[in-house]
Amino acid sequence: MRTTPRQTGFTLVELVTTIILIAILAVVVIPRLLTTSSYSAFTLRDEFISELRKVQIMAMNNQDRCYRLSVTDTSYQLMRFNGACSGSPTRTDVPQHFQGGANLALFNGGASSFNIEFNRQGVPLVNGARCNGNCINVLADETLILAIESEGYIHEG
Repeated sequence: MRTTPRQTGFTLVELVTTIILIAILAVVVIPRLLTTSSYSAFTLRDEFISELRKVQIMAMNNQDRCYRLSVTDTSYQLMRFNGACSGSPTRTDVPQHFQGGANLALFNGGASSFNIEFNRQGVPLVNGARCNGNCINVLADETLILAIESEGYIHEG
């Protein structure tokens, strides 16, 4: 009795399916893993807006204290003072370091180290002055804007 030899290998459908899956991974997933994308800017902007709003509420609820967000080249940090925002702080939170190559800078002048303090009405003062409109740039692969209105509303620019 004679048997025909079985052919082994992949079918054309299996090969095409594998090539399509590899192409999808190459186009979508791998660039996100290897580069710092504008997602870093969006994440930092949303995180910093939330932090500013939290500190704003704390300042309005605790009018005997001063709250300051101190921004440097690499991080930002919340400081609490009894009374005016002078002298040494009574409490300092752990610095929140910027991730993914993103950082903050002032819209006018581009300074990357600055302070944001809140008065009793919750109005933020950026380096001692009120801001009206676009105030802070969030820098990564893409530049996003954080706006603070003169009455204290904090939002995306």
